[in-house]
Amino acid sequence: MDNRGSRTANRPSRFLKVLLLVLLTVLMLGGGYALRLYSQAKVAIDKTYVTNKETTKKKTVDLAEQKPISLLLMGTDTGEFGREDQGRSDTMILVTINPQGKRTTMISIPRDTLAQITTTEYTGANKINAAYAYGSSEGAVRAVKDLLNVPINYFVIVNMAGLEQIVDGVGGIDVDVKFSWRDPYVNASFTKGPAHLNGAQALAYARMRHADPNGHYGRQERQQEVITEIVKNALSAKSLTNYRSLMTSLADNMRTDLTFDEMVKIAENYRGAAATINKNTLQGLGVYIGDASYQVASTKDLQATSDLARTELGLATETLDNYNTKQNAMNTQIGFNWDDQDNPAYHLYKNLQ
Repeated sequence: MDNRGSRTANRPSRFLKVLLLVLLTVLMLGGGYALRLYSQAKVAIDKTYVTNKETTKKKTVDLAEQKPISLLLMGTDTGEFGREDQGRSDTMILVTINPQGKRTTMISIPRDTLAQITTTEYTGANKINAAYAYGSSEGAVRAVKDLLNVPINYFVIVNMAGLEQIVDGVGGIDVDVKFSWRDPYVNASFTKGPAHLNGAQALAYARMRHADPNGHYGRQERQQEVITEIVKNALSAKSLTNYRSLMTSLADNMRTDLTFDEMVKIAENYRGAAATINKNTLQGLGVYIGDASYQVASTKDLQATSDLARTELGLATETLDNYNTKQNAMNTQIGFNWDDQDNPAYHLYKNLQ
């Protein structure tokens, strides 16, 4: 078994920032054509808006002041929104946008990461991607906040079924294929070197894991690459060619608690942060908890990730003291080997104070 991550089927989540930034291109054009596109964008984006109790504190964020903000980007491939079975968020990326530093930081959180989930439907330890299944966007936001002690201002979730249309809507993307491989599950092949991908190819490129020597972590790197390229292309004038189809795709396949006006403010005041995009991943160790495989992040890695995100948000770092760090401490006391790469057994303790 690959100890760097259990079997998954990740994909989308990363193209939402782009969606917001697409608006900037439109707003900068001026004239009647721009006004018409602006109107079309507003109609489409208004359809994506939903509320989230966990991010209500965002109202204290004055986007006009250009303070750093955070977003939780998620991706699901369970079908159309509104289904009773909404599935799990197989892609989770914490994004911080720092306009003063002119940089954006993306932190991928492996879907199998052990986390404490607290929702009205379920409370207990589970894989972090289950937080969305049990508590929708609010449960997912709460789980990430508790795991890393980082405030989250907004969330965006993209239905994986819409990734193809989104990529096609920005005219395709250019990627650098690190090694040649073929995915028999979707009958897709890639050759090492530069490549231009359409929507269907981008979906296959973002989701493959089994042929990647870095397993789940290699896939996360490709997902981040896809997001970055979508952002880049969305900000270029060529996206206007397919603007109507792009807006339609977003309306059908994205949900967010960002209002249209907030997206416009981000586009106006935060676009410089897209100049530099730093990519990171919360590292974990492949373990077994009972018969299930998990990723467990060491306290050192959790702390480093928390420090990175909080620093990017202009916040003082704080020593983590949560469910995960307490479980780590107990396992360390009984001799758990954090250097063991052969899926060691990890124990969960109850009633930790």
